[in-house]
Amino acid sequence: MTIKPLADRVVIKMTEAEETTKSGIILSGSAKEKPQIAEVVAVGTGKITDDGKTVAMTVKVGDKVLTSKYAGTEVKVDGVEYIILRQDDILAVVE
Repeated sequence: MTIKPLADRVVIKMTEAEETTKSGIILSGSAKEKPQIAEVVAVGTGKITDDGKTVAMTVKVGDKVLTSKYAGTEVKVDGVEYIILRQDDILAVVE
């Protein structure tokens, strides 16, 4: 099954949380922060304005993005967890 987002929505897959700190300390499960960097899996066609025009999406499939911490709706498809959110909830593209 595939997910096709509508309008200005984006489907992302979160990256794994860091297991160790930069100094080499291994983190327990409760000490790990929720990751905010994700990979874009699918994008909608774009936002539709009040006058019927479509505004193009600025992110594309494969982009690494930084998202708002608690944005979007979590869904599970074929055992894989995804988040569907509006493009406005994406803060930046990570290069």
